[in-house]
Amino acid sequence: MDKFNSMRAFCRIVELGTFVAVAREMNLSPMMISKYVAHLEKSLGVALLNRTTRSVTVTEAGISYYNRSKQLLEELNELEESTSLLGNTVKGVLRINAPIDFGGIHMMPVIKAYQLQYPEVKILMSLDNKPINLRKGTYDVSILVTDTLDPGVVARKIALTELCIYASPDYLEKNGYPQSMEDLTNHQCLHNSNTPHGDFWIYNAHGKIKKVKYDWSFASNNGRVLCEAAVIGMGIVQAPRLTGKYYVENNQLVEILSNYRIPSFSIYATYLQRRFYPAKLSTFIGFLPLFFKTHL
Repeated sequence: MDKFNSMRAFCRIVELGTFVAVAREMNLSPMMISKYVAHLEKSLGVALLNRTTRSVTVTEAGISYYNRSKQLLEELNELEESTSLLGNTVKGVLRINAPIDFGGIHMMPVIKAYQLQYPEVKILMSLDNKPINLRKGTYDVSILVTDTLDPGVVARKIALTELCIYASPDYLEKNGYPQSMEDLTNHQCLHNSNTPHGDFWIYNAHGKIKKVKYDWSFASNNGRVLCEAAVIGMGIVQAPRLTGKYYVENNQLVEILSNYRIPSFSIYATYLQRRFYPAKLSTFIGFLPLFFKTHL
């Protein structure tokens, strides 16, 4: 039985947690995945997994074998990628994770432009506002719009945006224009529940970043939903300029309290440190800042 396929199946069981999920991903039957693991355990003479009807856990030997196998499989993949460069071909499947707002609005144009240049690269993009662990191997690169980073990953700054405060003209006409951040305590605030700052808004106070907590009236983990809520007069929203840009251009929202704007909110492409980067990853990472320099 193919040792490398057995190793791949075992590693994905550790990462995904179930035989069924791995079988679905590899387009095989759960019985075949079980045979792969049994083959490994028989050849090694140790149990790699503890299996019950309800769960799969990794043994101490399994953890050790997973760590070394993962490294070997990555090196094999890197070898294949580097060899493909000898024919001047960049190809493979590039797996991207991006925030829902940014990915839905801004990633499709860059992906289209990238694939025109590298047509043999297939791209699988998932949109999710939850932080992901790149070490699980599900994604090659994660796009983040943030001011806090995981120190365990490589982060390439691909663009800058600003963090602004918006309200609809109708809301401001009815409720008045706030003149300071303190004035927002008398207004309906729309809060993004999925930021590194939790319940707080951040703002620029004479070059220093300050935090303030408001009694919000509506919250969501989706910036576009919050902007839509602001458009219909539900309150005041804080959002990156790249999210609010469309609504301002269509006269649905106006920026307020601009002197408190965070001037440099970074967008990063994050990925794991490697000795060798596959061509599909290195070309995409290099392509991103060049594209956004002229298109964002």
